Amino acid sequence: MWLLSQIGPLHYAKQRNHLERDVTMKGLYFQQSSTDEEITFVFQEKEDLPVTEDNFVKLQVKACALSQINTKLLAEMKMKKDLFPVGREIAGIVLDVGSKVSFFQPDDEVVGILPLDSEDPGLCEVVRVHEHYLVHKPEKVTWTEAAGSIWDGVRAYTALHYLSHLSPGKSVLIMDGASAFGTIAIQLAHHRGAKVISTACSLEDKQCLERFRPPIARVIDVSNGKVHVAESCLEETGGLGVDIVLDAGVRLYSKDDEPAVKLQLLPHKHDIITLLGVGGHWVTTEENLQLDPPDSHCLFLKGATLAFLNDEVWNLSNVQQGKYL
Repeated sequence: MWLLSQIGPLHYAKQRNHLERDVTMKGLYFQQSSTDEEITFVFQEKEDLPVTEDNFVKLQVKACALSQINTKLLAEMKMKKDLFPVGREIAGIVLDVGSKVSFFQPDDEVVGILPLDSEDPGLCEVVRVHEHYLVHKPEKVTWTEAAGSIWDGVRAYTALHYLSHLSPGKSVLIMDGASAFGTIAIQLAHHRGAKVISTACSLEDKQCLERFRPPIARVIDVSNGKVHVAESCLEETGGLGVDIVLDAGVRLYSKDDEPAVKLQLLPHKHDIITLLGVGGHWVTTEENLQLDPPDSHCLFLKGATLAFLNDEVWNLSNVQQGKYL
């Protein structure tokens, strides 16, 4: 993930006056080829229009995070455009608000995620966005920290709070804990008083996780492919299994059928089912997960639940959700 450089606060008033006088500005967009195999990035001029929608907010972008563009999802949503805006995780200062905006006022510092069907790119000086896609930025959080953590922060909170109902005393297995998503999930789990177990995909990741405070109950190094995740989790929980699993993808087939090095480090779906405790929650990011009848029966006997963590659940506009559903 890359971040735009933030603008110094001493230049804010001068830049704001400059923006208010400008009629046009440049934004970054991407364009797909007819075969959808090649992506071209282009700067496109756009008008600096006033806020005309009642519930929209106009804000000056101070920092924008660049995440991977999900072209597959765009195709599934049947979103046909010549140019797609680039950059969706933004932090900035409110310049103007619509007549029915109730949560914000000019000069508020905010952070948010632009919806998938946004017309404005985050990589632009000024954007317009519905107020429901923004929240107030904490005063002590920098622009770059806010823009860089909002996406994975929402994902981690969704997984732990909405999908698995985390509560104090629960045990949580967080796969690939040194990732951006993993580090935020670990901190949120610790904040709720949970016991955290995590996996590390390299020696550097293992050392990073071992420095966490409060400490992680067990760091499982899977980099050499010799450690059995299910056995380690059952040992750590006294054979009861973990209450919550947040995976980072799973293997659906045997290692012989999935030769990619990255897939070799992922646990098999049977391992996840084995280490899951009675009444446990499995939150998966594997969109193509396939469970055979014996797998489903095992989950049934444990009274366990399976939930899919879709990155875009909270970010699609109501119009696009209606089209898709």
